[in-house]
Amino acid sequence: MKFPKLISLLSISSILSLAPLGTQPMQAFASTSNPLPAHLITGYWQDFVNGATPLTLAQVPKSYNLIAVAFGTATTTPGQVTFSLDPTLSSSLNGYTTQQFINDIQTLHAQGRHVILSVGGQDGSVVVNDATSATNFANSVYSLMKQYGFDGVDIDLENGINVTYLTSALQQLSALAGPNLIITLAPQTLDVQTGGDYLQLAKNIKNILTIVNTQYYNSGSMLGADGNVYSEGSEDFITSLATILLQNLSPSQVGLGFPASTSGAGSGYVSPNVITAAVDCLANGTSCGNYKPPQTYPGLRGVMDWSINWDASNSYNFANSLYPQLTSLSGGSSGGTQDTQPPTTPTSLSSSGLTSSSVTLSWKASTDNVGVSGYYVYRNGTQITSTTGTTYTDSSLTPGTSYSYTVAAYDAAGNISGQSNALTVSTPSSSTGGGSTGGGSTGGSTSTATPWAIGVTYQKGDLVSYNGQTFQCVQTNTALDGWQPPNVPALWTAVSNSSTGGSTGGSTGGSTGGSTGGSTGGSTGGSTGGSTGGSTGGSTGGSTGGSTSSATPWAIGTSYQKGNLVSYNGHTYQCIQPNTALDGWQPPNVPALWGLVS
Repeated sequence: MKFPKLISLLSISSILSLAPLGTQPMQAFASTSNPLPAHLITGYWQDFVNGATPLTLAQVPKSYNLIAVAFGTATTTPGQVTFSLDPTLSSSLNGYTTQQFINDIQTLHAQGRHVILSVGGQDGSVVVNDATSATNFANSVYSLMKQYGFDGVDIDLENGINVTYLTSALQQLSALAGPNLIITLAPQTLDVQTGGDYLQLAKNIKNILTIVNTQYYNSGSMLGADGNVYSEGSEDFITSLATILLQNLSPSQVGLGFPASTSGAGSGYVSPNVITAAVDCLANGTSCGNYKPPQTYPGLRGVMDWSINWDASNSYNFANSLYPQLTSLSGGSSGGTQDTQPPTTPTSLSSSGLTSSSVTLSWKASTDNVGVSGYYVYRNGTQITSTTGTTYTDSSLTPGTSYSYTVAAYDAAGNISGQSNALTVSTPSSSTGGGSTGGGSTGGSTSTATPWAIGVTYQKGDLVSYNGQTFQCVQTNTALDGWQPPNVPALWTAVSNSSTGGSTGGSTGGSTGGSTGGSTGGSTGGSTGGSTGGSTGGSTGGSTGGSTSSATPWAIGTSYQKGNLVSYNGHTYQCIQPNTALDGWQPPNVPALWGLVS
């Protein structure tokens, strides 16, 4: 996200001392009982010097009501986090001391503001990947909260996370700190826009999560909620990507993150008027670009910037522009409290039109003191969609399978009702071809394909069937409505038409063999067919079909279009989503952008 790599070596060595775990709570910590406002401007306070304006905490403008101190760092103990003031920063602030820092946190608390510790950053190396490191993380962060008076933690780990154990760590921290703990996440765009690890983490800790401030920068073009590609820095980019989170979390848990100036990020800086237009579009349905969100979200929690220091260097243009807008949003001012009354629970959930692959659900509408915004539909305990109406057709079911459904209502402030009565439906079995027993099980390698379904988490390499075709997952994702495999080539690549050599294989003996590549010997392969089918053709046809001759060396700064071929480290890759190459986005690193050809 940020630029901690500019910290001096002296600073790094000086922060590797951990506060004793037995430190007693300070009075400042008790102030976490202050309620958070309905809308937040989160800013990062830099504990290092990198060209931005150095600030004491007391100098942070009051428009920033949630301040994230950057950064807590790793120790030699797995999962453990430490923090101390950077001596270079202290020197630049005329000897800013640790006690002054703690006193400033207490002053901010007295003003009704909150201060949290951000862990990670662009070069952060905190790793939580087992039960021991999860416990070490929780204990050490809680110790730092008590020592300094922090109100919670921000997770800004940008080099991969283990969802299972980071979930455990944050749940343990919540148990230690109590219900007023603030937990924020700051994922990179790619980490949530395709149902990645951070989206799953957010859903896992939804009951204790405060806000997710996605970094809508340093990303290049990305897929929006509607499956279309949008250019970084545009209003449509912001609103379409934010909708992905808004469809999975309460609006009160969703924030929009941006660089405060052109110096704050490598790419993605947008002027405040673009951000205010995006907020208007999401919250009120006005000032939208080409992308129109499916509903309005007046409970949208707020915005974030990297960083307060860069904003100071830019005359606080970010905070001065966004604070008045957030104050005017419905659901409470940025200094007040929000509507906390949930809608009534939906009733009379029932089904109709049951087939082997679909069912239509309906229920009686809920009521709310302000107004019901929509309904979340859950299948087997997992949210699969949101809708503004009182009916929904789930068309991604498997024959001969039982499913349990519930529905909950939500309002604009993000309050969610209890879940409705559970409804169990069982799809009838349907006859299928002999693809699993005949020759077709090898023709096209479709025998292990399962029907694509909303709410299922797919791993790279998984095979699914959809509308008579087989697709292979090219990037881990949790399926959302609108993300059907043909719609999102960044997630799925067509392997075969499963009606040839797959589902009909039992009766035909698989004589039709492979998928579609066949005679062309191109990138989809399949030329050998018959007994080895598409699995052999796919692995050999594409690599030998001569399609790589137009590949050019991958280069930073080059804009690539879908279908472009590049060479990198002896391999050929095909672009599957338009992007402008950045350092760190080498083709092997970003399967959402590049598919391996040979």
